[in-house]
Amino acid sequence: MTFARRAALASLTSLTVLAALSPLAASAQGAYPNKPIRVIVPFAAGSTTDIIARAIADKMGQSMGQTLVIDNRGGASGTIGQAAVAQAAPDGYTIMVHSSSHTVSPSTFAKLPFDTLGDFAGVTPISSTPNVLVMSPSKNIKTLQELLAAARAKPGSMNFASAGQGSATHLNAEKFKLAAKIEATNIPFKGSGEAVTEVMSGRVDYYFSPIAPVIGQIRNGQLVALAVGSPKRASALPQVPTTAEAGVPGSEFNFWIGMMAPSKTPRDIVNRLHDEVVKALATPEVKERFAALGAEAWTMKPEQFDAYLRDEIKTNAVLVKAAGLSPAQ
Repeated sequence: MTFARRAALASLTSLTVLAALSPLAASAQGAYPNKPIRVIVPFAAGSTTDIIARAIADKMGQSMGQTLVIDNRGGASGTIGQAAVAQAAPDGYTIMVHSSSHTVSPSTFAKLPFDTLGDFAGVTPISSTPNVLVMSPSKNIKTLQELLAAARAKPGSMNFASAGQGSATHLNAEKFKLAAKIEATNIPFKGSGEAVTEVMSGRVDYYFSPIAPVIGQIRNGQLVALAVGSPKRASALPQVPTTAEAGVPGSEFNFWIGMMAPSKTPRDIVNRLHDEVVKALATPEVKERFAALGAEAWTMKPEQFDAYLRDEIKTNAVLVKAAGLSPAQ
């Protein structure tokens, strides 16, 4: 064999080896995740959405070998945080944990800085967490029927708190109003913390609150729980009836918390995030935390969650129209 031929064969062999190794090298360089992941929560620290996000973030981080950093972006019923995620690079390093408010805002805001359907990819729901209708003991109302009697005795005299115009807590209360055929005025706050404080003081009549911010006050008698707005009773408050059981059928509202990513995030990353959420939910620590919150783990495949989001946006649009709500400008 000539020197030139040997050189050509050696060169060809080297190229073959490099070609075989290059996908592995590329895979190693692009392995996900290789840096911390930012989790935007569009509500204040201490909110139910924030508590749920933190409960699973630690476990996901341990499994994925990277820290999941919670970034609270509260305000405007969650739309500030949503906008930050919609505008983020679709690389899996910025994701969002949001609530049912995600599917409400398209109907309660005249203009949004993002496309609720087009700019987000569903990863999975995380939990279904009932809202509980609470009042101050100073109101001397102990049952849902007593609340309805008071509201009907003086139409338009009652008000209720919400964690912002167009939030899930607002829509829960509006659906209850329609089903109960009563009049009451929404008093929006920046989050559950302020809403709970005002209801406890008696300055606001009632609030369909997520269970987490009020479970302590219910147990120590600072708030009275009249009913839960969910289709079935809450495990954390098994003695409290649903609004339907208490005499208002058709008032059920599913308050959920779920994970989303920018819409163009690669499908393999979306699927990885889904699998990591499911894994975190199966750990004893997260199960114990959810039980204390009255939350129930709930997951779907990404494509199923996308379909659920589309359907719920349509359903909430009908509810907003029926309630006569004017979109915020």
